[in-house]
Amino acid sequence: MMITATPLEDAYVIEPRVFKDSRGFFCETHNKRTFEQNGLRYDFIQDNHSYSKETGVLRGLHFQKPPHAQSKLVRVVRGKVYDVIVDLRKSSSTYCKSFGLELSEENMKMLLVPKGFAHAYCTLEPDSIVLYKVDEFYSPASESGIIWNDPDLGIRWPLSEVLLSDKDSRLPMMRELDDIF
Repeated sequence: MMITATPLEDAYVIEPRVFKDSRGFFCETHNKRTFEQNGLRYDFIQDNHSYSKETGVLRGLHFQKPPHAQSKLVRVVRGKVYDVIVDLRKSSSTYCKSFGLELSEENMKMLLVPKGFAHAYCTLEPDSIVLYKVDEFYSPASESGIIWNDPDLGIRWPLSEVLLSDKDSRLPMMRELDDIF
């Protein structure tokens, strides 16, 4: 497993070792010992599974407020997405900065998103499936988010036309939120 730091403090790209042969492939998608040997201590307690039927489905930018903030380990098992994180931690040297990368069934990369980050993705292929582990249970009272196209964040999404849920289309801009983390 290769663990590479992103430009954002405490966020990492994880690339599993993939063993392929004529039958298919095998890989580890999470190994607590390997994570801990690299200083990454997470107790993932819930797995989430998301299916998006069409290209251009955008989910996010989502996060949970303390005390139910979540870290996530995100991967794509079918299709392709552009995955984005935004550092919301005021004390961080990368506060308000974003990072994006393509996650796909082909590249098998994963994104480790620590607590204190907003997260979103936009599907680049139809029938995309995203799986992610979290280290805190879902809490409706702690749910929050930021509008996907907030001009202050300047995220460069690969698509200009996206499909949003009603809830995601009404998310506030970052400057409208109180200090969270």
